[in-house]
Amino acid sequence: MRLQLTLALALLTAAAHAANWPQFRGPDAAATGNAKAPVHFGPKTNLLWSTELPPGISSPVIWGDRIFLTGVDNAKLVTLALDRSTGKLLWAKPAPTEKLEAAHRIGSPAAPTACTDGERVVAYFGSFGLLAYDFAGKELWRHPLPAPVVEFGSSSSPILVGDLVIQLCDSDMDSCLIAVDKRTGKQAWKTARPDHRRGFATPFVWRHDGLEELIVNGSLKVSSYDPKTGALRWTSRGMARVANASPTAGDGLLFIASWNIGGDAGDRLTLHPHAEFLAQYDKNQDGKLSKEEFPTGPFKDRFSQFDLDKDGFVTKAEYEGMADQFVQAENAIFAVKPGGRGELTPSHIAWKHNRSLPYVASPLYHQGRVYSVRSGGMATCYDAKTGEVIYRDERLGALGDYYSSLTAADGNVYAISQKGTVTVFSGSNALEVLARNEMGETVMSTPAIVDGRIYLRTEKRLLCFGQ
Repeated sequence: MRLQLTLALALLTAAAHAANWPQFRGPDAAATGNAKAPVHFGPKTNLLWSTELPPGISSPVIWGDRIFLTGVDNAKLVTLALDRSTGKLLWAKPAPTEKLEAAHRIGSPAAPTACTDGERVVAYFGSFGLLAYDFAGKELWRHPLPAPVVEFGSSSSPILVGDLVIQLCDSDMDSCLIAVDKRTGKQAWKTARPDHRRGFATPFVWRHDGLEELIVNGSLKVSSYDPKTGALRWTSRGMARVANASPTAGDGLLFIASWNIGGDAGDRLTLHPHAEFLAQYDKNQDGKLSKEEFPTGPFKDRFSQFDLDKDGFVTKAEYEGMADQFVQAENAIFAVKPGGRGELTPSHIAWKHNRSLPYVASPLYHQGRVYSVRSGGMATCYDAKTGEVIYRDERLGALGDYYSSLTAADGNVYAISQKGTVTVFSGSNALEVLARNEMGETVMSTPAIVDGRIYLRTEKRLLCFGQ
């Protein structure tokens, strides 16, 4: 009898946890739940449990009966494990950091999302590097990495590809892509990215035609690498100066979106020749420019992007490099056909649009369509195969910025504003808002949607919603 009860409980547990959400944006980074999820929910509606968390903006990942996140607890970076059924904190392990990296005023040193394969969980902190734990919280290995040279901190999340953990480390200097063995933490390969500056997107594995391509959205161009060796396969220009959104795929195509100020045709930022600029603003005539010498305006606001080595001065090489960034930058969302090699030609671009673009929120492929949301709560929908605009800049009725990436379940799309409004809309031929759910707190992370439940991190807690 006891054996029967044990087996019954095991079967019930397995049924309750039939799917996982192992990385940023879930299985295959598709950001799509496996079952119908609540449309109406909030702190007083369809709430199953709520757990207070230390600050952080990483997203939840789920495997079996475990949820993993990261946070900053009393100036210590921690990896957290929670019970999936109750939200109870099971363990918290501090990272061996000496000091915390700088972060944007609305960012966090605990921004990258962890990843797991069911045996280990891997976390990345820009302040330290990579750390792996087993499900009981025992440290398995550590792989220190240099802190990124960027004042906004890091947010690219690690991903697991086969037996490798892959981490993007783009910054204003020494950008690279690195892979380590998931069992030992030893470096498997490292690929320099000298043409790339600061970037915050998470790599994406594009699987098609029996092939795996590691796609990285970076400054000015998107690149494809062999995930086993790190060898570069192809690149495509037509990107913004700073990459935030992660790629996605569907219907045999790859979809990339990128937007940043100065990349629109009618909003170009143009620098005068260096000699002319120096003659006008180099007040002490030392041949370089301090922030105080920069004229007030968009260039002074981006002084730290000019100053690559962060020594407080902009040299001729740094100035001209930034001028070139402004010239080449392009804001776009586009679809790439498979089979590319080298520098892609226009024939490999299936379709492209240069307006209505997301800044941080990654686009979503769902049921033959590509969705995006931009600041102000403006949603756009394309036919995935043709790029035909189904609707453009339709208002969700929830103002503000959008940092959480789009997710979907059972034909519905979930868009979350920074202010904490979760708008649920139907994937039909016209924007049909089904619900606007107020969380009452800031939301910066992307939810996990698994087995009909929504796991959403707000400013202060992790919430679980279900019928």
